[in-house]
Amino acid sequence: MKTRVVVTGMGAISPIGNSVPEFSQALKAGKSGIDRITLFDTTEFDVKIAAEVKNFDPLVWIDKKDARKMARFTQFAVAATAQALQQAGLVERGPEDPENIPRKLRCNPERTGVVIGNGIGGWEITEESFRKLIAHGPKRVLPLTVPMMINNEAAGNISMVYGTKGPAFTQVTACASGTDALGQALDLIRSGRCDVVIAGGTEAAIVPFAIAGFQMLKALSTRNDEPQRASRPFDKDRDGFVMGEGAGILILESEAHAKQRRARILAEFAGYGATADAYHITAPDPTGEGGGRAMRLAIEDAGLKPEDIQYYNAHGTSTEINDPTETKMIKLAFGDHAYKMKVSSTKSMTGHCIAAAGALEAIACILAITEGFYPPTINLDHPDPECDLDYVPNQVQYGEIRAAASGSLGFGGHNGVVVFTRYTN
Repeated sequence: MKTRVVVTGMGAISPIGNSVPEFSQALKAGKSGIDRITLFDTTEFDVKIAAEVKNFDPLVWIDKKDARKMARFTQFAVAATAQALQQAGLVERGPEDPENIPRKLRCNPERTGVVIGNGIGGWEITEESFRKLIAHGPKRVLPLTVPMMINNEAAGNISMVYGTKGPAFTQVTACASGTDALGQALDLIRSGRCDVVIAGGTEAAIVPFAIAGFQMLKALSTRNDEPQRASRPFDKDRDGFVMGEGAGILILESEAHAKQRRARILAEFAGYGATADAYHITAPDPTGEGGGRAMRLAIEDAGLKPEDIQYYNAHGTSTEINDPTETKMIKLAFGDHAYKMKVSSTKSMTGHCIAAAGALEAIACILAITEGFYPPTINLDHPDPECDLDYVPNQVQYGEIRAAASGSLGFGGHNGVVVFTRYTN
């Protein structure tokens, strides 16, 4: 019998809110976090819009000395972790902890792991050091370039800030990284290696190099005059995804560990499935077989049937290829039930937060279960005829949700799906 794994805390830094309550409120309101890019000068760019994290002050959650040594993606992850650990009741302020930033763990650090998904790392650090190298030579490169830019530093810094001494991993599967990190964390607890895992995803790729690269792939929306209407999954007038940023962190525990300490359990993490398309470096398999199989594997892992799922949070990127192909995947996995359940893309509001996307969307699923609402797909004004499911167009809907799933698809053909259910003893 599989060890039951539960969620006891969540943290969010996102384009639509820097806490889980703000994130939930914005989802219900159908609020877009997309606007003109402010992080750099877009004069020479065709793409001038993104979903930036707004009003982010790392010092609210991170000691000033620590924050100075972290790239933006790491700051997001550590801040979201602080929120999640506090909700879970797993930290308290020790004698040496900064005011309002408790860091003393209330669980065995040797049985506590960290798994963080990240696709790109600290690109703003990489860019700045390259500029200094070219302009002034190697001796002007930032001394902390390497430890700030590399992908694993989010997981490493979380471990150092909170003193976790179990496994600390970084999952890199492009846009599926956050979802796959959750799946890896699930397996760590089920295997008995950990009692608690801090898991999720983080990304901060709204930088010239990343926007230029995706722009050259013709992957990004250029609806610069209507930023808040630019991300329009499943709509026939979509013209690409919108880059987002942020972090989502979940505190996962074995049911026994959570019950032993009388924790408030938010939901059960019931299942995970992962596959590879083995098809193309950027495009999904047009048959939808790989993604559909990942969905089926996750549902089976949860011990459920397709008809048990009331809500599916789609990858839903708003690109020409993804949306109809993902619709095929959903139909392959769910059969006739695909037309009966609710499907939506919260990327219509958050943009595509790359490695953070799957983690933030997992949080959206848990909120859907605990608060009884279906997040909308905003800007769905003219549905693509190939996208014919119930995508909760434009307005939040309310209802009882017992089980929800979320899927992520990454460049390279990575497919990851997670399933959450209402917790019952």
